[in-house]
Amino acid sequence: MSVVIFIEALKFIFPAYCANAIPVIAGGGFPIDFRKNFLDGRPIFGKNKTIRGFFFGLVSGTLVGIAESLFFENYPLYFGFILSLGALTGDLLGAFLKRRIGLKPGDLLPVVDQVDFILGAIIFSLFFYVSMVSLELVVAVLIITPPLHLLTNYIAYKTGLKSTPW
Repeated sequence: MSVVIFIEALKFIFPAYCANAIPVIAGGGFPIDFRKNFLDGRPIFGKNKTIRGFFFGLVSGTLVGIAESLFFENYPLYFGFILSLGALTGDLLGAFLKRRIGLKPGDLLPVVDQVDFILGAIIFSLFFYVSMVSLELVVAVLIITPPLHLLTNYIAYKTGLKSTPW
């Protein structure tokens, strides 16, 4: 795979990265699941998934996408919104899965923790811009995301933004 495809992959997925990262900084507050439990008696998403985090994640990713549309030809104006919404939805689905298998908020679920938001972003993007998404692009995103995700989470942990390094 060429360096160009990796750069294209970063450009493509950057709004989703921002949407996923900002809730760590700007999140907190009231849980998005309104502290309700699912049929199994466990929280739907858990205390770490908040309305404020979702809102700021969506806004930041959307703004990054708008900025990208100003600098890059053929990058739709509201593509950042689609990617951000998909990323945040994917992250919520990952949290939902973790609660179903009995993991608490903050517990590690390898692979799921690194790719749930990316898969959500990619799936949402396919509904609106299938012509922008190639198999090569998806593979590049899936290759670069886990190490970047682990590195940024470690940095957030070391700076006190997160209580766990994952």
